[in-house]
Amino acid sequence: MPHVTLEDVARAADVSLATASRALNGRRVTPHLHDRVLAAAARLAYTPNAHARALAGASHRSVGVICHDVTDPYFAAVAGGVMRVAADNDLLVMLASTFRDPEREIAYVSMLRAERAPAILLIGSGFEDPRWDRALAAELTPYLDGGGRVAVVSRHRTLKVDSVLPENRAGAAELARALLGLGHRRFAVLSGPSELTTVADRFGGFRDELAAAGVTLAPAAVAEAEFTRDGGYQAMTELLGRGLDATCVFALTDVMAVGAYAALRDHGLSVPGDVSVAGFDDIPIVRDLTPPLTTVALPLRQLGEKAMELALTENPGRRRRITRLPAEVVLRASTAPARS
Repeated sequence: MPHVTLEDVARAADVSLATASRALNGRRVTPHLHDRVLAAAARLAYTPNAHARALAGASHRSVGVICHDVTDPYFAAVAGGVMRVAADNDLLVMLASTFRDPEREIAYVSMLRAERAPAILLIGSGFEDPRWDRALAAELTPYLDGGGRVAVVSRHRTLKVDSVLPENRAGAAELARALLGLGHRRFAVLSGPSELTTVADRFGGFRDELAAAGVTLAPAAVAEAEFTRDGGYQAMTELLGRGLDATCVFALTDVMAVGAYAALRDHGLSVPGDVSVAGFDDIPIVRDLTPPLTTVALPLRQLGEKAMELALTENPGRRRRITRLPAEVVLRASTAPARS
Protein backbone atom coordinates (compact mmCIF):
# COMPACT_ATOMS: atom_id res chain seq x y z
CA MET A 1 0.00 0.00 0.00
CA PRO A 2 1.44 3.44 -0.93
CA HIS A 3 2.24 5.78 1.94
CA VAL A 4 -0.59 8.26 2.57
CA THR A 5 0.23 11.80 3.69
CA LEU A 6 -1.85 14.56 5.23
CA GLU A 7 -1.67 16.31 1.86
CA ASP A 8 -3.35 13.29 0.23
CA VAL A 9 -6.18 13.46 2.76
CA ALA A 10 -6.64 17.21 2.27
CA ARG A 11 -6.75 16.77 -1.50
CA ALA A 12 -9.26 13.92 -1.28
CA ALA A 13 -11.50 15.93 1.06
CA ASP A 14 -11.06 19.09 -1.02
CA VAL A 15 -9.94 21.13 1.99
CA SER A 16 -6.77 22.98 2.98
CA LEU A 17 -3.92 21.28 4.81
CA ALA A 18 -4.70 23.39 7.87
CA THR A 19 -8.34 22.30 7.89
CA ALA A 20 -7.39 18.64 7.46
CA SER A 21 -4.89 18.91 10.33
CA ARG A 22 -7.43 20.57 12.65
CA ALA A 23 -10.10 17.99 11.89
CA LEU A 24 -7.78 15.04 12.43
CA ASN A 25 -6.43 16.47 15.68
CA GLY A 26 -9.88 17.10 17.18
CA ARG A 27 -9.87 20.88 16.86
CA ARG A 28 -12.88 22.91 15.78
CA VAL A 29 -13.92 22.94 12.15
CA THR A 30 -17.40 23.11 10.69
CA PRO A 31 -19.27 19.77 11.03
CA HIS A 32 -19.55 19.05 7.31
CA LEU A 33 -15.83 19.67 6.74
CA HIS A 34 -14.98 17.57 9.77
CA ASP A 35 -17.01 14.66 8.41
CA ARG A 36 -15.48 15.06 4.94
CA VAL A 37 -11.91 14.92 6.29
CA LEU A 38 -12.60 11.88 8.48
CA ALA A 39 -14.27 10.07 5.58
CA ALA A 40 -11.31 10.79 3.31
CA ALA A 41 -8.85 9.64 5.99
CA ALA A 42 -10.79 6.40 6.50
CA ARG A 43 -11.03 5.77 2.76
CA LEU A 44 -7.26 6.26 2.36
CA ALA A 45 -6.37 4.37 5.58
CA TYR A 46 -4.46 7.42 6.79
CA THR A 47 -2.66 7.32 10.16
CA PRO A 48 -1.96 10.88 11.32
CA ASN A 49 1.69 11.71 11.84
CA ALA A 50 2.52 9.03 14.38
CA HIS A 51 6.23 9.80 14.09
CA ALA A 52 6.02 13.46 15.09
CA ARG A 53 3.52 12.66 17.86
CA ALA A 54 5.87 10.05 19.27
CA LEU A 55 8.75 12.50 19.52
CA ALA A 56 6.47 15.17 20.94
CA GLY A 57 4.89 13.31 23.81
CA ALA A 58 4.26 9.57 23.81
CA SER A 59 5.16 7.83 27.06
CA HIS A 60 7.22 5.06 25.37
CA ARG A 61 9.40 6.74 22.80
CA SER A 62 12.12 5.10 20.79
CA VAL A 63 14.54 5.88 18.00
CA GLY A 64 16.18 3.45 15.63
CA VAL A 65 19.95 3.54 15.19
CA ILE A 66 21.46 1.53 12.35
CA CYS A 67 25.24 1.18 12.31
CA HIS A 68 27.72 -0.99 10.44
CA ASP A 69 29.12 -2.92 13.40
CA VAL A 70 28.48 -2.07 17.04
CA THR A 71 31.46 -4.20 18.12
CA ASP A 72 33.78 -1.79 16.29
CA PRO A 73 35.02 0.82 18.83
CA TYR A 74 34.35 3.61 16.30
CA PHE A 75 30.65 2.80 16.12
CA ALA A 76 30.43 2.04 19.83
CA ALA A 77 31.77 5.50 20.64
CA VAL A 78 29.43 7.25 18.19
CA ALA A 79 26.47 5.22 19.47
CA GLY A 80 27.46 6.24 23.00
CA GLY A 81 26.98 9.88 22.01
CA VAL A 82 23.57 9.08 20.51
CA MET A 83 22.50 7.29 23.68
CA ARG A 84 23.60 10.11 25.97
CA VAL A 85 21.40 12.64 24.18
CA ALA A 86 18.58 10.10 23.89
CA ALA A 87 18.72 9.41 27.64
CA ASP A 88 18.60 13.14 28.38
CA ASN A 89 15.35 13.23 26.39
CA ASP A 90 13.84 10.03 27.84
CA LEU A 91 14.17 8.17 24.56
CA LEU A 92 14.81 4.46 24.14
CA VAL A 93 17.43 3.53 21.51
CA MET A 94 16.97 0.45 19.33
CA LEU A 95 20.40 -0.43 17.91
CA ALA A 96 21.02 -2.67 14.89
CA SER A 97 24.24 -3.70 13.10
CA THR A 98 24.26 -4.24 9.34
CA PHE A 99 27.83 -5.59 9.14
CA ARG A 100 28.20 -3.40 6.04
CA ASP A 101 25.52 -5.29 4.14
CA PRO A 102 23.60 -2.68 2.08
CA GLU A 103 20.58 -4.95 1.65
CA ARG A 104 20.34 -5.46 5.40
CA GLU A 105 20.48 -1.69 5.93
CA ILE A 106 17.49 -1.21 3.60
CA ALA A 107 15.62 -3.99 5.40
CA TYR A 108 16.24 -2.45 8.82
CA VAL A 109 14.99 0.95 7.64
CA SER A 110 11.85 -0.74 6.32
CA MET A 111 11.33 -2.52 9.65
CA LEU A 112 11.72 0.72 11.63
CA ARG A 113 9.19 2.39 9.32
CA ALA A 114 6.75 -0.43 10.01
CA GLU A 115 7.31 0.02 13.76
CA ARG A 116 6.66 3.77 13.37
CA ALA A 117 9.89 4.73 15.08
CA PRO A 118 9.77 8.53 15.29
CA ALA A 119 13.41 8.91 14.22
CA ILE A 120 16.02 6.86 12.36
CA LEU A 121 19.76 7.47 12.60
CA LEU A 122 22.19 5.92 10.12
CA ILE A 123 25.71 5.75 11.55
CA GLY A 124 28.38 4.89 9.05
CA SER A 125 29.51 5.32 5.50
CA GLY A 126 27.15 5.38 2.59
CA PHE A 127 27.75 3.10 -0.38
CA GLU A 128 29.07 4.19 -3.78
CA ASP A 129 26.14 2.41 -5.42
CA PRO A 130 23.30 4.28 -7.22
CA ARG A 131 20.96 1.30 -6.81
CA TRP A 132 21.42 1.39 -3.03
CA ASP A 133 20.83 5.17 -3.08
CA ARG A 134 17.55 4.71 -4.91
CA ALA A 135 16.37 1.87 -2.67
CA LEU A 136 17.18 3.79 0.51
CA ALA A 137 15.49 6.94 -0.80
CA ALA A 138 12.39 4.88 -1.67
CA GLU A 139 12.15 3.82 1.98
CA LEU A 140 13.03 7.15 3.58
CA THR A 141 11.01 9.58 1.42
CA PRO A 142 7.56 8.37 2.51
CA TYR A 143 8.85 8.04 6.07
CA LEU A 144 9.93 11.69 6.04
CA ASP A 145 6.68 12.72 4.34
CA GLY A 146 4.80 11.09 7.20
CA GLY A 147 6.65 13.11 9.85
CA GLY A 148 9.58 10.80 10.57
CA ARG A 149 13.00 12.29 11.14
CA VAL A 150 16.30 11.06 9.77
CA ALA A 151 19.90 11.99 10.49
CA VAL A 152 23.07 10.36 9.20
CA VAL A 153 26.69 10.29 10.32
CA SER A 154 29.18 10.26 7.41
CA ARG A 155 28.71 11.04 3.76
CA HIS A 156 25.94 9.58 1.63
CA ARG A 157 26.13 10.28 -2.09
CA THR A 158 22.67 11.67 -2.85
CA LEU A 159 20.61 11.29 0.31
CA LYS A 160 19.04 14.68 1.15
CA VAL A 161 18.72 14.35 4.91
CA ASP A 162 20.27 16.02 7.95
CA SER A 163 23.91 14.99 8.14
CA VAL A 164 26.84 15.07 10.52
CA LEU A 165 30.01 14.88 8.45
CA PRO A 166 33.44 14.13 9.88
CA GLU A 167 36.18 15.78 7.85
CA ASN A 168 37.48 12.49 6.45
CA ARG A 169 39.05 13.86 3.29
CA ALA A 170 40.65 16.90 4.93
CA GLY A 171 41.90 14.81 7.86
CA ALA A 172 43.57 12.29 5.56
CA ALA A 173 45.19 15.11 3.59
CA GLU A 174 46.51 16.66 6.81
CA LEU A 175 47.94 13.29 7.84
CA ALA A 176 49.71 12.98 4.48
CA ARG A 177 51.30 16.40 4.99
CA ALA A 178 52.45 15.42 8.49
CA LEU A 179 54.02 12.17 7.28
CA LEU A 180 55.69 13.91 4.37
CA GLY A 181 57.04 16.34 6.95
CA LEU A 182 58.73 13.38 8.67
CA GLY A 183 60.57 12.70 5.42
CA HIS A 184 58.49 9.72 4.20
CA ARG A 185 58.22 9.32 0.43
CA ARG A 186 57.37 5.62 0.10
CA PHE A 187 53.89 4.79 1.38
CA ALA A 188 51.50 1.85 1.51
CA VAL A 189 47.78 1.96 2.29
CA LEU A 190 45.53 -0.57 3.99
CA SER A 191 42.19 0.26 2.41
CA GLY A 192 38.67 -0.78 3.29
CA PRO A 193 35.96 -1.86 0.82
CA SER A 194 36.07 0.48 -2.17
CA GLU A 195 32.27 0.82 -2.34
CA LEU A 196 32.19 2.81 0.93
CA THR A 197 32.14 6.62 0.73
CA THR A 198 34.41 6.80 3.79
CA VAL A 199 37.07 4.85 1.88
CA ALA A 200 36.71 7.14 -1.13
CA ASP A 201 37.13 10.23 1.05
CA ARG A 202 40.01 9.05 3.23
CA PHE A 203 41.95 7.32 0.48
CA GLY A 204 41.31 10.16 -1.97
CA GLY A 205 42.39 12.86 0.46
CA PHE A 206 45.61 11.01 1.31
CA ARG A 207 46.48 10.05 -2.28
CA ASP A 208 45.78 13.51 -3.70
CA GLU A 209 47.91 15.24 -1.06
CA LEU A 210 50.79 12.89 -1.84
CA ALA A 211 50.36 13.62 -5.55
CA ALA A 212 50.46 17.36 -4.87
CA ALA A 213 53.87 16.79 -3.26
CA GLY A 214 55.07 14.77 -6.26
CA VAL A 215 54.72 11.39 -4.52
CA THR A 216 52.97 8.60 -6.45
CA LEU A 217 51.12 5.82 -4.65
CA ALA A 218 51.62 2.68 -6.75
CA PRO A 219 48.66 0.27 -7.12
CA ALA A 220 50.81 -2.54 -5.66
CA ALA A 221 51.22 -0.46 -2.48
CA VAL A 222 47.45 -0.63 -1.75
CA ALA A 223 45.75 -3.66 -0.21
CA GLU A 224 41.97 -3.81 0.29
CA ALA A 225 40.26 -5.74 3.08
CA GLU A 226 37.41 -5.43 5.58
CA PHE A 227 37.35 -2.54 8.07
CA THR A 228 38.24 -4.92 10.91
CA ARG A 229 41.26 -6.04 12.93
CA ASP A 230 41.42 -9.24 10.87
CA GLY A 231 41.06 -7.20 7.69
CA GLY A 232 44.05 -5.10 8.72
CA TYR A 233 46.06 -8.23 9.46
CA GLN A 234 45.14 -9.72 6.08
CA ALA A 235 45.94 -6.55 4.13
CA MET A 236 49.28 -6.05 5.91
CA THR A 237 50.22 -9.68 5.32
CA GLU A 238 49.34 -9.26 1.63
CA LEU A 239 51.62 -6.23 1.33
CA LEU A 240 54.46 -8.06 3.08
CA GLY A 241 54.03 -10.95 0.67
CA ARG A 242 54.47 -8.56 -2.25
CA GLY A 243 57.73 -7.31 -0.76
CA LEU A 244 56.94 -4.20 1.30
CA ASP A 245 59.03 -1.24 0.15
CA ALA A 246 57.18 1.49 2.08
CA THR A 247 58.66 3.33 5.04
CA CYS A 248 55.16 4.25 6.27
CA VAL A 249 51.82 2.40 6.19
CA PHE A 250 48.50 4.25 6.44
CA ALA A 251 45.55 2.16 7.64
CA LEU A 252 42.23 3.82 6.82
CA THR A 253 40.90 2.92 10.29
CA ASP A 254 42.55 2.42 13.65
CA VAL A 255 41.03 -1.05 13.92
CA MET A 256 42.83 -2.06 10.73
CA ALA A 257 46.03 -0.56 12.15
CA VAL A 258 45.73 -2.85 15.19
CA GLY A 259 45.69 -5.83 12.81
CA ALA A 260 48.66 -4.38 10.93
CA TYR A 261 50.66 -4.21 14.17
CA ALA A 262 50.00 -7.90 14.76
CA ALA A 263 50.98 -8.89 11.21
CA LEU A 264 54.21 -6.92 11.38
CA ARG A 265 55.07 -8.45 14.75
CA ASP A 266 54.36 -11.95 13.46
CA HIS A 267 56.79 -11.29 10.59
CA GLY A 268 59.52 -10.14 12.96
CA LEU A 269 59.21 -6.44 12.12
CA SER A 270 58.99 -3.57 14.59
CA VAL A 271 56.98 -0.32 14.62
CA PRO A 272 58.41 2.23 13.93
CA GLY A 273 61.91 0.73 13.73
CA ASP A 274 61.24 -1.13 10.47
CA VAL A 275 58.13 0.68 9.29
CA SER A 276 55.96 3.53 10.60
CA VAL A 277 52.19 2.99 10.93
CA ALA A 278 49.36 5.53 11.10
CA GLY A 279 45.60 5.09 11.45
CA PHE A 280 42.39 7.10 11.47
CA ASP A 281 39.63 7.71 14.09
CA ASP A 282 41.52 7.83 17.44
CA ILE A 283 39.53 5.07 19.13
CA PRO A 284 40.49 4.89 22.84
CA ILE A 285 42.61 1.72 22.63
CA VAL A 286 45.24 3.16 20.26
CA ARG A 287 46.78 5.31 22.99
CA ASP A 288 47.60 2.12 24.90
CA LEU A 289 49.20 0.22 22.03
CA THR A 290 52.96 -0.33 22.03
CA PRO A 291 53.93 2.03 20.53
CA PRO A 292 50.92 4.40 20.74
CA LEU A 293 49.39 4.94 17.30
CA THR A 294 49.67 8.08 15.21
CA THR A 295 46.17 8.77 13.92
CA VAL A 296 43.59 11.29 12.78
CA ALA A 297 41.37 12.08 15.75
CA LEU A 298 37.62 12.50 15.26
CA PRO A 299 35.27 13.68 18.03
CA LEU A 300 33.49 10.32 18.04
CA ARG A 301 30.95 10.86 20.83
CA GLN A 302 30.17 14.30 19.48
CA LEU A 303 29.31 12.82 16.08
CA GLY A 304 26.56 10.78 17.73
CA GLU A 305 25.40 13.63 19.96
CA LYS A 306 25.03 16.02 17.02
CA ALA A 307 23.12 13.46 14.95
CA MET A 308 20.65 12.82 17.78
CA GLU A 309 20.24 16.55 18.36
CA LEU A 310 19.41 17.06 14.67
CA ALA A 311 16.78 14.31 14.86
CA LEU A 312 15.19 16.01 17.87
CA THR A 313 15.08 19.46 16.28
CA GLU A 314 12.14 20.53 14.13
CA ASN A 315 12.98 21.12 10.48
CA PRO A 316 9.70 22.42 9.00
CA GLY A 317 11.08 23.23 5.55
CA ARG A 318 12.82 19.85 5.26
CA ARG A 319 15.99 21.65 4.17
CA ARG A 320 19.09 19.51 4.52
CA ARG A 321 21.10 20.59 7.56
CA ILE A 322 24.80 19.72 7.58
CA THR A 323 27.07 19.80 10.63
CA ARG A 324 30.78 19.34 9.92
CA LEU A 325 33.13 18.20 12.67
CA PRO A 326 36.89 18.64 12.35
CA ALA A 327 39.59 16.01 12.21
CA GLU A 328 42.97 16.53 13.87
CA VAL A 329 46.25 14.71 13.29
CA VAL A 330 47.78 13.30 16.48
CA LEU A 331 51.42 12.27 16.05
CA ARG A 332 52.50 9.49 18.40
CA ALA A 333 55.40 7.07 18.64
CA SER A 334 54.25 4.72 15.85
CA THR A 335 55.63 7.14 13.25
CA ALA A 336 59.28 8.15 13.20
CA PRO A 337 61.35 10.16 10.74
CA ALA A 338 61.91 8.20 7.55
CA ARG A 339 64.97 6.04 7.51
CA SER A 340 67.47 6.77 4.75
